[in-house]
Amino acid sequence: MKKTLLSCLLALTIWTVQAQLGVKYNASVQTTGNLQYFKPKGDLFVGDCMPFSHNGTYYYYWLLDSAHHKSLNGLGGHQWALSTTTDLKTWKQYPVVLGIDEAWEKSICTGSVVYYKKQFYAFYATRLIDKNGKVNEQLSYALSKDGIHFDKQKPNPFYTSAPGYSKRDFRDPKVFVDEKTGEFHLFVSSWQESPVMEHSGGALVHLTSKDLKNWTVLDPVLTGQESVPECPDYFYWNGWYYLVYSHNSDTYYVKSKKAYGPWEEPKNQAFLESWVNVVKTASFGSARRIAAGWVPSRRDDKDSNGEVFGGNTIFREVIQQPDGTLNTKFPEEMIPATGPELDLKINPDLLATSKGNHNLEIDAPNGYGAAHLENIPQKCRITMEIEPVGTNEDFGFVFRSDAKADKGYRASFSANNQSVSLGNTDIRAVDGLDKTIKIDIILNDDIIDMSVNNKRCIVNRLIDQKGSYLWLFAKHGKVRYKSIKISPLL
Repeated sequence: MKKTLLSCLLALTIWTVQAQLGVKYNASVQTTGNLQYFKPKGDLFVGDCMPFSHNGTYYYYWLLDSAHHKSLNGLGGHQWALSTTTDLKTWKQYPVVLGIDEAWEKSICTGSVVYYKKQFYAFYATRLIDKNGKVNEQLSYALSKDGIHFDKQKPNPFYTSAPGYSKRDFRDPKVFVDEKTGEFHLFVSSWQESPVMEHSGGALVHLTSKDLKNWTVLDPVLTGQESVPECPDYFYWNGWYYLVYSHNSDTYYVKSKKAYGPWEEPKNQAFLESWVNVVKTASFGSARRIAAGWVPSRRDDKDSNGEVFGGNTIFREVIQQPDGTLNTKFPEEMIPATGPELDLKINPDLLATSKGNHNLEIDAPNGYGAAHLENIPQKCRITMEIEPVGTNEDFGFVFRSDAKADKGYRASFSANNQSVSLGNTDIRAVDGLDKTIKIDIILNDDIIDMSVNNKRCIVNRLIDQKGSYLWLFAKHGKVRYKSIKISPLL
């Protein structure tokens, strides 16, 4: 009896210690509806995303964050959570699938998943403190039969560092398997210890193995970066290879007709939205790709402050052009549901002419022209077409403003500069702004999200202003706003 009681107490103690190692997360209370702009309930946030696809299911693995990366003395304390879908409309939520089980595991960092010979392999970095008190990042992996229940493999970590590369920065393994040879490939984010140019040591280390025990270090697949190229993604699509990576959380990609380059810079960077961090993609169905990233929070929830780790998830549909260039748009299934359209009244204020309840023309060759609408909900969808007539300096909107357009958030379009701005962020190399463009805007609490021509997207987290006026403007030119529709989000 005493032995049994002692065993039970010991088991309970071990369970309690392990339960306290990771952040508590209750999957059963999370939404199973639309995950566009999803944030877990409570003081929890979405971190780096690791989408994966298998047999018609989209597996959305993501880092569970608390305290904006401050957990476990600032080392993150992250764990992998999972949401899955087969239609992008309804989702299943799961408890933590890769958690912190040992005291030395300070964070289960970003990684990737591959399916090979009836098993799911999850590769990730473990952040730890070595015997000398220094922070290191080392590689680990886990196996699963269903992509949900993973068993960590030993030795753990299985790979500590590559010769000539940083031990502190050695993370975010992207895995894929050569089906012909059975060889596993990893692209690992790191920093060269002795780069040719002092401030350009960022690289993706290329490791290969057939037995997951003995690893060969090949030439890096990417070099010369100004920072560690984080959270790499890699995929083949319709004749093109794509290598995706992040620089200070902004996402870039290069493309090639060959597996490991030489890489080509695309004519525009569709993943480069400053308020969408570390974008990665996965196939969906037979011909589509869906990208996932996260919209960071603002420090102290103030517009004037910069971003902090962890926020809301965001999805984009990826579109491939004939030359291999990628574009993005809202996934149709994930556009938030809306109620009936509002009855609109356009107030033409300056050099503007109302053309009914849904159309407006502004003709302002000598400066600004403007019109406004009132009583716009804080949460709504706005769609319209904008036709610039000739050249303009710029044109656009002011969201959540007041009666004098003194406050609010400005969105502007410049065909001359090929740029679109939203609040304090912008996107570049946006073509087609000199022709009629289709605009789709979602105002969802403090997230404002906009799609331009179903080719480029821009989002921002804007918190302070709560006005109910929507202003439309044009400067040094003529612009027609057509088919304006506004519907509250349900």
